[in-house]
Amino acid sequence: MLTPACHCLVVSFRKFRKAKLSIATLGLLVLCPTGPLQAQDANHSPGWVVISAPEYRALRVKAYPTEREPEPPPVDATLTRVDYELRVDTDLASGRATLTVDVLKNGWVRVPIPAGLFVREAKLDGKSLSLAPPSPGKDASQLSALLSHPGRSVITLEIALPISSSAGEERLSIPSTFSGVTKVALEIPRAGVDLSLFGGLFSETADLPNGGNKWTAYGKGAEPMTFAWRRKTEDHHSTLPLRMRGTLTQFVGLGEDSTSLTANVNLEITQGAAKEARIQLPEKVTINQVQGALVADWEMKSGELLITFLEPVEQSASFVITGEAAMPRDGQMDIPLLRLTGTERDTGGVAVDVLGAGEIKEDSVKTQGLERADASDLGEPVTNRQSPALIAFRTRPGDTKTPRSLHISVARYAQQAVLMANIEEARYRVLFTKDGKSLVESRYAIRNNQRNFVKVTLPQGSTLWSASLSGKPVRPGSAPDGSLLLPLAKSRAGEDASEFALEIVYLLPGSSWTDKGRLKLSLPALDLPVSRTGLQVFFPPLFRLASEPGSFHAESYVNPISSVLTASVAEPPIDAPLAPPPASVVGAAGDYAITDADMLRSDKSKDEKRIAAQSQSLVDKFHANERGARATGILPVRVDFPAYGPSLFLVSELTSENQSPSAEFNYQQDKKAGGK
Repeated sequence: MLTPACHCLVVSFRKFRKAKLSIATLGLLVLCPTGPLQAQDANHSPGWVVISAPEYRALRVKAYPTEREPEPPPVDATLTRVDYELRVDTDLASGRATLTVDVLKNGWVRVPIPAGLFVREAKLDGKSLSLAPPSPGKDASQLSALLSHPGRSVITLEIALPISSSAGEERLSIPSTFSGVTKVALEIPRAGVDLSLFGGLFSETADLPNGGNKWTAYGKGAEPMTFAWRRKTEDHHSTLPLRMRGTLTQFVGLGEDSTSLTANVNLEITQGAAKEARIQLPEKVTINQVQGALVADWEMKSGELLITFLEPVEQSASFVITGEAAMPRDGQMDIPLLRLTGTERDTGGVAVDVLGAGEIKEDSVKTQGLERADASDLGEPVTNRQSPALIAFRTRPGDTKTPRSLHISVARYAQQAVLMANIEEARYRVLFTKDGKSLVESRYAIRNNQRNFVKVTLPQGSTLWSASLSGKPVRPGSAPDGSLLLPLAKSRAGEDASEFALEIVYLLPGSSWTDKGRLKLSLPALDLPVSRTGLQVFFPPLFRLASEPGSFHAESYVNPISSVLTASVAEPPIDAPLAPPPASVVGAAGDYAITDADMLRSDKSKDEKRIAAQSQSLVDKFHANERGARATGILPVRVDFPAYGPSLFLVSELTSENQSPSAEFNYQQDKKAGGK
């Protein structure tokens, strides 16, 4: 049993365990006054606990948490809607502005009034309202209304706005606000007014009883609205009779199979408005297209081309007519001439060109209503055309009904076949061995527009080792006669054919060399002509080699002229012994001329940078244009030519197609070099 002196709470322990659910359900609460805690009676029943008052309060707070206070509104007040009712006077627009305001905060809030308004009177819900001056440091023209009660309020302002005038136009600007909706009802008590709006949209227009109009418009609250009006001016331009002038410049291209026709037309309206244009068409002329910014539609009927405009043209219009005509291929013919109808005066001209191999006989030209002119004076579409067969005529000034005609005679010629592919330069390197074998490297700089393959016939008994196009291995085909078909790269349509490199390496067997003898070297035959040929022959150091007179003649070594071959030039080994040059290169005083090895050694440092730059250029060119020539699958092996020993350099010019060039040599063992 507890003494009255204790200041504590005695709680049933079994019910205290349920305090997390509700402290109000505790079994027994005993509040004792302040004093020491006395001992409990040993005979009391079990299940009781004693807690202090602060602990009890803490448990009660946890059992009954206080509700969270609501968050304050993001803004104190909003300007929901602004309605203007204005009437235009002489220099001012006066009327009323109604502001719908929603106050969200308890207490006083400041609601800004739209800036730039001349306020005569302000009322809040029908009662007078005082407007407060602006806050320090803000715009002095910005007034505010002070409101203290939350909820919706309506502020009515009697206002006036200035009207500005410039160049016969009057303007009224409605200031921007932060309202959700801005509505303006504007009355202009004047008749014959053209009104335009910037920063908003018109919704309706009504007539006033005493004359004038009333416009209703809506705008964006954050942007100003500007009304601009001026007095209507009566335009009698469209009611006046149509008067216009025209220029028609025509080009006729006489092709082998068809005749093309192009005409540029410019119309100048001097009075009235043109809704359409009419072009008189000769017989056997078909119009394919009429293009122009103002062209809506066109139609051919009864020998006339009718062109309809999108809207009546009051100043000028231009369009282009394209078509074709049924004309003979050659002989006597009358050129079809297009003519404008309905014009007071028309100018222009006509130009005729023969497409293909042919010409216009000057003595057969007969004209009526035309006079000879320079093609550059006619303008489009004639100015940009340059052809020796082109003739041009200017329209002779006069009555539009004056007849015009052009009669000519065309002579056609047979097309002469020209090369579609050519080998600009051929370079051969040949390595002779003492046992009679010859390894030949053939490199060709080719230009091609049409050919798919080049036919190469190797000497009898040759074995092909490798073939490459622009530095990449390719697989050649085989023709029925045993010759090789090597693929060629093509230039793009309308572009000049660029050079590319074709290379083949083959082995040719032969008889072993004796102490001295004579040998003949036959080179491949191609079905393309070769402009120039260079032949470099490497032979065993223990022999002397001299060329015999023939299609080749000996010269000092020079690098290939074609850039696609320069990148792959290999220098002769510097350590190789040099044989005396042939008699054809010995000077008059018995001094030897400079050999090709000496030339290469002297030019080595000078050509390194140039060759490197050309190599990179070839790589870039191949990746851009020559990817189609790559072989798919497993690539063939590309064989490098082993340049070894002393050498001779021979040149030849102009090798015909399907001709096998050859060179003859005399060799003799050089005893001074270690021979027996």
